Amino acid sequence: MMPHDVFCSATIAGIRLQNRLIRSATHESMAESSGAPSAAHEALYTALAKGGAGAVITGYAGVQQDGRTNYPGMLMMNDDSLILPYRQLTDAVHRYRTPIILQLAHCGCQTRSAVTGMKTVAPSALKDRIFNEERPHELGEGEIEAIISNFVFAARRAVMAGFDGIQLHLAHGYLLAQFLSGYTNRRRDRWGGSTENKFRIVAEILRRIRQEQGNFPVLAKINGFDQRPGGMRADEAVNIARLLEASGCSAIEVSSGTIEEGLSIMRGVKLPVEPLLACNFRFKSMPVPLKKVLSPLLPLAVPIPKLLQNYNLEVAKVIKKAVTIPVIAVGGIHTLEDISAALGSGAADFVSMSRPFIIERDIVHKLQEGRQTASRCIMCNYCAIMIEEGPLRCWYGKLPAKLAEPA
Repeated sequence: MMPHDVFCSATIAGIRLQNRLIRSATHESMAESSGAPSAAHEALYTALAKGGAGAVITGYAGVQQDGRTNYPGMLMMNDDSLILPYRQLTDAVHRYRTPIILQLAHCGCQTRSAVTGMKTVAPSALKDRIFNEERPHELGEGEIEAIISNFVFAARRAVMAGFDGIQLHLAHGYLLAQFLSGYTNRRRDRWGGSTENKFRIVAEILRRIRQEQGNFPVLAKINGFDQRPGGMRADEAVNIARLLEASGCSAIEVSSGTIEEGLSIMRGVKLPVEPLLACNFRFKSMPVPLKKVLSPLLPLAVPIPKLLQNYNLEVAKVIKKAVTIPVIAVGGIHTLEDISAALGSGAADFVSMSRPFIIERDIVHKLQEGRQTASRCIMCNYCAIMIEEGPLRCWYGKLPAKLAEPA
């Protein structure tokens, strides 16, 4: 595929995109305390639209209180009072003829009771090594039914708020991904065991949304693989992709990894130790001498994946061969050459990016106009850590002086 084909219009379930480059869902730490989008969200999403993004997928929006993220400023879609603020947001983005898709999520046990005010929950009562001081509560039948209903209610609100579609977050170790993974789902009832049983919660969400909203576009973000023992592998991801298509899913975005795995989701050449020690909830309150001891030790505890670019393309290509709905590839695809190759090779129908849109909201126009051939992102991943301190932005590998520890 030649570069100019990247910038030709295309459709996903009737959603018309001006090009094949999508802003992938990225938590922004910008929402109001109610979970409503803020003025900062409107400024960000309209800038992405003006900058040429083919479509904008929002940061994840929670469907119920115990599913809030550990990080501040999470979008929510758990109450009808949020419909009007979201309608104002979608109207603003639509002025630039850019579709906007709401990502819906429940964080499962990848959060903390100190944040949600409620006990963390999961398919099975297994502690998360990053977030949890306590063992999560294993969900019962009635609680699973409530979660399914809350995803459906959130989808209804998204329709009323003017979104062009929704995306179900089935990746990165959050609740629906926890159901899909044999590592986190040890259940022996109808919600665990076989792939079909582990997929049942997603199938029910899709069935009920389809029943209520007809052909409203419902995308899904899935893991093509992870590194957890008994976790997601490519062959099961292919089966899940087929089940998604059979259940009426409109398109699949292929990612990988869990937060427990460190740099597997957002890869980089080294661990961002300085912002971790300055801002992460586990380290920020530690005495400075202890931080100095930990500084050289933390990189030894977190393995760095060898492949830093295009790291989900191989599994995306396998999944694309197994389904007829559009496939979106994400993960270290930061150059025009790699974008063109991903589309031209048949690995994906669309490419999504996160970090390139953080450093340059107009990256698509820059690539299209020949002003750049690659993102300026250095993959330092400070952006992923510093959202604990404030709104999403690019830090370009430099901690602000007020947060830097004295030598």
